[in-house]
This record gives sequence, C-alpha cells and structure tokens, in this order.
Amino acid sequence: MISIKQLAETRGDLTSIPTAYNFFTPNNDIHLPVVSDELYEDSIPTIDFSLLTSGTPEQRSKIVNDLGKACRDWGFFVVIKYDIAVLSSGFFLSTCIGIKVDDDYQVINHGVPESLMKVMIETCGEFFKLSEEEKQEYAGKDILDPIFYGTSINGAATQVLFWRDFIKFFVHPKFHCPTKPTGLGEISMEYCKRTGEVARELMKGISVSLGLEEGYIEKAMNLDSGLQFVAANLYPPCPKPDVAIGLPPHSDYGLLTLLIHNGVCGLQVQHKGNWVNLNPNPNAFVVNIGNHMEILSKGKYKSVFHRALVNETDARMSILVVHGPALETVVSPAPELVDNETNPPAFAGMKYREYLEMLQSKIHARLSPK
Repeated sequence: MISIKQLAETRGDLTSIPTAYNFFTPNNDIHLPVVSDELYEDSIPTIDFSLLTSGTPEQRSKIVNDLGKACRDWGFFVVIKYDIAVLSSGFFLSTCIGIKVDDDYQVINHGVPESLMKVMIETCGEFFKLSEEEKQEYAGKDILDPIFYGTSINGAATQVLFWRDFIKFFVHPKFHCPTKPTGLGEISMEYCKRTGEVARELMKGISVSLGLEEGYIEKAMNLDSGLQFVAANLYPPCPKPDVAIGLPPHSDYGLLTLLIHNGVCGLQVQHKGNWVNLNPNPNAFVVNIGNHMEILSKGKYKSVFHRALVNETDARMSILVVHGPALETVVSPAPELVDNETNPPAFAGMKYREYLEMLQSKIHARLSPK
C-alpha cells in the first residue's frame, strides 16, 4: 500500500483525497462525541515528577494524591521538563511556556534531556524520509512483529484508512530497531532507558495511590521482563482535514504510554463527553493510562479514548513509548482491591500475550474479505 507521505508528495497540489480515507461521514458521525467549544487545556493535570523522587514525605503524599486524581478523573496527565528547580507561581509558568497550572503545582525536570527528546523526534523523522523500498524492508503484518512499518492500519469494521505512516519496534526485554537511519538504534536505546525510568517512578506513585505497596505494579507485572515498544507516527499535511483522520478514537493497551511530539497540535482526549485539545509544551511528556492499568486497578483508573486529527499545512509527528507487562504475565485486578462478596472483580485475568493475540485476530477478522 502506498504510504501517506508518498501519496501527499506525488500528487502535487493535492486538493482532494481518495474516498477510502473519508472518515468523517454521515454514516459514522453518530458514533462520535460532540466536540466542545470550551477549552480544557488549562485543566489537564500537571504532575510534579520531582516530588515522587526527591520530595519530603508530605510533598510526596500530596503528589501521589494528585497522581491518583489525574488517573481517576482524566486518564491523562502531563509531566513537564523545566530548567528552574522550583516554581511556585502558576502565573509565571503560564507566561513562560503557555500552560496554565494551579499555583499549588511545582514543575521540575523529569530527567530526560531536552536535547535527547529533540534528537529522538528528528531521527525518527529521518526514517520516514527513507525511500519507499527501504521502509518496506520493515513492513509488518502482526502486532507482535518486533519491527513493524506500516500505513493506514485500521481494525474498524468500516475499513476506512488513516492519514498516517508509522514505525513500531520493540525495545525491551530484547532491543530491536531499524538499522536506518544512522544513529536511530543508539538514540532509541538511550531514550527508552530514560523514559523507562520515568515510567517506573510513575508506576510506584500509582501503586501507592491505589493503596498498594510502592513496588506492587513493578513486581506483579514483571516489569523486568516487561514489553516496551516505540511507535513513531507521521501525519503529513492533508487537503481535507475535515474528512480524514490520523487515528480514530481508541484506547491504548499496556500500562502507561509516554508521548512526545514535534509541536504541531492534533491530539484530542475524550473528557466528560467532549473532545479536549491536548497541546502541551514539546518538552513535556503526555502520559496516559493503558487498558491493563485499568484492569489492574479494577476500573478505578480509566484508559480513556483519544484521537489524532490532521491539518492542511503542517506535518505532525508523535513518538510513543508504551510500557506493558511481561508477555506471559496474567493481568487481573489487584487482589487487595477485590472483595468477592462486596466488591467482586470486574475483569477476568488474561495473559498479556493472549490479549495481544486476541486483538490481532480481531483486526484480521475485520480486514478479511466478506
């Protein structure tokens, strides 16, 4: 299948798109929540990562509560890198980086250098500039392929195509990466090591916020052998952004997803029946709860729907690192959160591998000719 990048570039002044990419039609509008005119950007929870690792007991207790509230109310939160050790003024932070936060929040370095985040985005961008033949060397068909290049993958029954190209590769417990472009492997390995450290600290805080031991998620989900992968998405400019979509409403599998982007807007989160624009500073991590964290929390923390829109003028890139359990780990609600008489489990246990294989079989079934 032709890539979206090639489609956009070889058609010259493209003024329309093939009908296969028409997502927003009368036939499926009924399934979409109403887009809110009210902006919620200033309400997206912002987490002070430093207080999880170096705060006083009182500070850590407060940030753990904030983290739990973010997971419960939004399923999304933002962790921001900033060069000043402590900021006590939400107004000053708003003036400097354009995101309003409550005065009670203090934002500090999340530990991943801005230069590393930038070069990760740039180097993944170089992958999409490779020739179609070079990229097709990594074409995949299965969700468990260790390296998977593709375009317009859609498991929906409508079989509408998406306006995006992507490369996905597993980085843990065994590291896989395309050999091109030069440097992608080394950069990805260091970037994923750093994001993995951030994710583990966040999961410690989430464990405590659920009333569990700090290391519960790490041990129960066997994170030393956990499946971690990178997914880089390219959304080229689209002449019909009101018709096409980059990714439709979906939730993520796994425990936590950490996302960065190139500064071009497009991510929307479903919140209280509305689509909310989520446009953080490019130096921030956007973190969302995955389906398996919802299962582990017995539904207390929500894996919410989100989607990616496209625009007419600017290419958008996002890079996700998804942190999941070990493939052979059975994911079920934490026993401490379950009372079979008064609070029975809401989810049946299933191995992570079986869940992914089930997901793959559903995609194949829906894409098979009828």
